[in-house]
Amino acid sequence: MAKPKVAVVLSGCGVYDGSEIHEAVLTMYFLDKYGAELVMAAPDIPQYHVVNHLTGEEAKGETRNVLVESARIARGNIKNLKDLNVSEVDAVVFPGGFGAAKNLTTFAFDGADCKIDPEVARVVQETVKAKKPLAAVCISPVLLAKALSGLKIDPKLTIGTDTGVASAIEKLGGKHISCPVKEAVVDKENKIITTPAYMLGKSISEVATGIEDMVKKLFEML
Repeated sequence: MAKPKVAVVLSGCGVYDGSEIHEAVLTMYFLDKYGAELVMAAPDIPQYHVVNHLTGEEAKGETRNVLVESARIARGNIKNLKDLNVSEVDAVVFPGGFGAAKNLTTFAFDGADCKIDPEVARVVQETVKAKKPLAAVCISPVLLAKALSGLKIDPKLTIGTDTGVASAIEKLGGKHISCPVKEAVVDKENKIITTPAYMLGKSISEVATGIEDMVKKLFEML
């Protein structure tokens, strides 16, 4: 029996300006553990900015590319998001990190009025329309809410308990469900699974438990 193919969409490499590395790797690990074939993807676009992860300060004058940086996590085995055909995968997952809110969307700056990368929006919309499982970690549920805001499907999502982000999700047409870090919220009708991860997590082990729960629930929908 062929392994299910699951696309993992990254937003760079590093929590402050790209994908949160723990979340990305744990997502990949549990997907692999439960029997998925990974299809790694990221958009070929510039990062919004570069952050020195030692100091937390912006690295003025530096520029990086989201696809090139994401290739660090994918060990080079990654494709341009525009080349990802949803018909060729069985599910799609978005790990978190500020890259989801700075590179894939402008949520970090514009909140509910954010813009979204058109290829990200395409992949999210096509996945839901195809009734394939769609999962998101940490802050990434906001990009699902944005991408689906015009479809009037009221997706049930969680980012944990942050009232500000929850309010933005509601403004975008989603329904926010509070959730502890070690669990995941399932929208059965739309086949969407989300987990808070480092929006709430105090340790990598807590985050791992929630991501594993998300992956288990994703596999139940395949």
